[in-house]
Amino acid sequence: MNGQVLFATLSAAALVTAFACGPRPRTNETAHAPHARANGNREALLTPTLDVDVTDGVRFDFRVTNTGDKKVEVNFPSGKTHELVVVNEAGHEVWRWSRGQFFTQSLQNRVLRSADALDWDAKWEGAPRGKYVAIASLASGNFPVEQRAEFTVR
Repeated sequence: MNGQVLFATLSAAALVTAFACGPRPRTNETAHAPHARANGNREALLTPTLDVDVTDGVRFDFRVTNTGDKKVEVNFPSGKTHELVVVNEAGHEVWRWSRGQFFTQSLQNRVLRSADALDWDAKWEGAPRGKYVAIASLASGNFPVEQRAEFTVR
């Protein structure tokens, strides 16, 4: 009989420990915030920019700059650090930078000191005439920023 009580007590203790130490759900503020709180009252901020040049094909320059006062560690869940998508006037996707590419499945981190930047460029060959919106996003788990730019191919 004492064995059954001991087993029940140990089982209950294991469940309580597992629940207390398990993963915590993120709040909406943490999951979608474009910045994170740094030491003190200052904030670490990542600011995205997206430039589009249509003189020779369509060229994209996506830059994410640490505009805050503190260094930032940007975490990526895989080798895919960013994405670039183009949609037409109807909102339908017409081009995606990552289509047909393969990425490592290892975690990676990049440290950005104040004023440091991450840069990527891409080229869309054979773009048909029309009005488009380019959407560039950082594929970061802790800094999911996005930037949009409208452009016209003539």
